[in-house]
Amino acid sequence: MSAEILELKGLVCSGLDKAAGFTQMEWVMREFRDKLGFAPYPGTLNLQMQGASWERARRRLLAGKGIVITPESGACGAKCFLLSLGDEVRGAAVFPEIDTYPVDKLEVVAPAHLRSALRIYDGDQISVRIDVSDY
Repeated sequence: MSAEILELKGLVCSGLDKAAGFTQMEWVMREFRDKLGFAPYPGTLNLQMQGASWERARRRLLAGKGIVITPESGACGAKCFLLSLGDEVRGAAVFPEIDTYPVDKLEVVAPAHLRSALRIYDGDQISVRIDVSDY
């Protein structure tokens, strides 16, 4: 089976400062280690996405199987897709299973602090390559 890769661009933006606590919950760390192959750095990189290419990609991602993050009781789950940023940084796109999740947002989790690793700041445009193959 060959990989199906979506190549997208987004703008780095600030989040709500809630992901750091979420990514450090024991069950979340365990799910990410077991299913994504890495322990998450506290927090996520937030990208603002827009345009027709994002709308098509988002529909494809939401319809795809992805890697399911199974929640503990009372928590929300998520669907993830492996991705790469630049030539060497690997991570995962995270789609929380929340009805009110913003349609123009893409959250990226990785084993490193991405802003430091990539030397990026709010407003910078960054390219991501998301693997939407069935896992």
